[in-house]
Amino acid sequence: MEPLYRPEGVEARWQETWEAEGLYAADPDSSRESYVDAHPPPNVTGELHMGHALQLALGDAAVRLKRMQGYNTLFQPGYDHAGISTQAAVEKHLERVEGTTRQALGREAFEARVWEWLREYGGKIMFQFRRMGASLDYRRERFTMDDAYVRAVFTFFKHLYDKGWIYRANRIINWCPYHQTSLSDLELVHEDVDDTLSTIRYPFADGDGGVSIATVRPATILGDVAVAVHPDDERYRDAVGREVVVPFVERRVPVVADERVEPEFGTGALKITPGHDPTDFAIGRDHGLPEPSVIGDDGRMSAAAGELAGLSQDEAGQRILDWCRERGLLEQQEPYRHSIALCERCESRIEPLISLQWWCAMGELKQPALAALRERRVVFHPESQHEFAIRSLEEAPDWCISRQLWWGHRLPLWECAEGHTTVTDGEEPDACAECGASAKRSSDVLDTWFSSALWPFATLGWPERTPDLEAFYPGDLQTTAREIIRLWENRMIFSGLELLGEIPFTDVIIHSTVLAPDGRRMSKSLGTGIDPLDVIADHGADATRYGLLKMSSTQDVRFNVGVIEEGRKLANKLWNASRLVLANAGDATPDLRPATVEERWILSRLESARAAVEASLDAYEFSAAVLTLYRVTFDDFCDWYLEAIKPRLYDGDAGARATALGALERLLKLLHPVMPHVTEEIWTNLPARETRLIVAEWPGADARFADDARALERVQDAAAIFRRSQVLVSLDDEERRIFDAVVKPGRVKADGNAQIEIERLRKEVERSQRMLANERFVANAAPDVVEAEREKLERYERELRALEG
Repeated sequence: MEPLYRPEGVEARWQETWEAEGLYAADPDSSRESYVDAHPPPNVTGELHMGHALQLALGDAAVRLKRMQGYNTLFQPGYDHAGISTQAAVEKHLERVEGTTRQALGREAFEARVWEWLREYGGKIMFQFRRMGASLDYRRERFTMDDAYVRAVFTFFKHLYDKGWIYRANRIINWCPYHQTSLSDLELVHEDVDDTLSTIRYPFADGDGGVSIATVRPATILGDVAVAVHPDDERYRDAVGREVVVPFVERRVPVVADERVEPEFGTGALKITPGHDPTDFAIGRDHGLPEPSVIGDDGRMSAAAGELAGLSQDEAGQRILDWCRERGLLEQQEPYRHSIALCERCESRIEPLISLQWWCAMGELKQPALAALRERRVVFHPESQHEFAIRSLEEAPDWCISRQLWWGHRLPLWECAEGHTTVTDGEEPDACAECGASAKRSSDVLDTWFSSALWPFATLGWPERTPDLEAFYPGDLQTTAREIIRLWENRMIFSGLELLGEIPFTDVIIHSTVLAPDGRRMSKSLGTGIDPLDVIADHGADATRYGLLKMSSTQDVRFNVGVIEEGRKLANKLWNASRLVLANAGDATPDLRPATVEERWILSRLESARAAVEASLDAYEFSAAVLTLYRVTFDDFCDWYLEAIKPRLYDGDAGARATALGALERLLKLLHPVMPHVTEEIWTNLPARETRLIVAEWPGADARFADDARALERVQDAAAIFRRSQVLVSLDDEERRIFDAVVKPGRVKADGNAQIEIERLRKEVERSQRMLANERFVANAAPDVVEAEREKLERYERELRALEG
């Protein structure tokens, strides 16, 4: 082994070797039980970010453990086609490099250009996944625009259409004026802006007085069809049922009562503009109100705006405010800060517009998925996210599945001049199925999430009953972020149940969001982003994986490079410890032949660590697993066990050498799921290797040394006392041998004052006892804090007994 551990060379070599030797491969013909993580497909144009890195660290640790436990593991790689982001990226390229637009090219030529662009620029993220050491079966890479996957998408569409669950309707949607398409909620970002809140009086049509409303969008007044108030708001009890006159257009509209109005906002009265606000749309539908649209697809005032047609919204709004001011209807204006939705790609302000779109009815489709969640056949971790998954699915409205883009899965739907619709599983029909007339295909494409909903089984060959589908569906695990529970996780569940009758996976890990060190979200535009590839270049993939796993929790976390550095130090410590064992191994081979107390103790500690790591990883408590591995490696194996056996290693003791190799072998197995590269490199240098560590057998339970779990407790207490106070305590011969080897008391003058240390410990015992006797502390403090205090009390009492004789 090299004197220094250099992760860059080691990691690159093993990433190539594992893949070249087929050690990531899943075998559909295997008789072993399968374990499947259908890894979320990243954007084909995307690059690795910190969320991906954490997601990979979590999923890969789980998969590597199961692979070593003998499962036939499938860690599925691939991409989604990312309709809007890919189209936007290619359009920018065309404008910047070629000085042209997609409209100038035409649809067919633009689609061809997208494929060319993807061949040159797309898919880079999968190479970045390799840098993380992710053991995905890269031979199985799938793309949602592959021919076989496209067939699955169209089969799903036709299935839903034939059941009557796909329909066309005018509903309010998120509209991007720049990209000229509807968008899902996930394709939006929200930004706080400073605006002006204008209070305007709508006079009663039948006499004096009126109702005042507050708005930040005066241009939408042209589309007002009612004013709504809360039914319990006493201020407007006499106004309900009367009519008011909308300023500028001077339209008479009713005052209606509706519980969705917030009495605390503004004046407590809400102008109802169904064409340009989701809440207003819902209220309008329930009250049977008209739905005029006065803002066009381009975000400017439409022909329905009359004399204001063609103006920007700001220009139209100012004209309306001036009109109101002249007539004494503008009562008040004040600064107002609020959040607006922007297109994630172009940052254009999103327009809520009523648009004729294709929808998927959710009423029946979601019921089996709700049952699976309520019965906990699928479980989200942590529990709060499971509750959210149920609530979000219960509340899920019908799904807008159409997009006005050119890149994506074009709806397999043809319409004739008579308005008849023909749907196929992708094959172009010769004519309208209803009347025989010629038919034209819809220009819309499907929402990207429609195809992603099929990921756990379309990647395995569905709708065919392939060997892969038989072997690997249903799967086991998903790791993802909380913002796509509604958009992806729940949709995979109901799609799998609808099409195959089985849940697609049993467990979903919702990982924390890694924030910038200052607590802001990571963002390139804000300058707060941290590139995980830079972290890997500085510290190595193993250290990065270790640090991210240690940072992971049920709460959002701030990125902490110190934890990454801790991982690098642990890798170095392991490397140097392994060099010590191998340099003094002679011709020994790994064999557990413990002859001394420290040998039995380390084997007991390794067994306890095995059980704890298994339990933590099975419960998806990755931070706890990493903490266990750190302690057993750094503290137990390196600082105590190796220091204690050094004299015997140097003396050529055959049993000590064989046992040290056996203990190291076991430790490497425990560490491998978290730190795969350094452990594989060390493993290869051990004698008598028959297999790579990545597929080596995970250690089984071994209770032979359970009685030795606390065998070094007195020695370790004596070491803590000596290092703190230079006071030596009484030990037996074996304990003294270990103490001298590890602590090396001869290097420090032992002139401490035992009585002072005894008094200090008595005070600590009294303080701790008072805390634990405090019922409020025990009841209200976090369980781990209470347990830590109990452990401290136990240690103080042990040390006190040791000093007192």
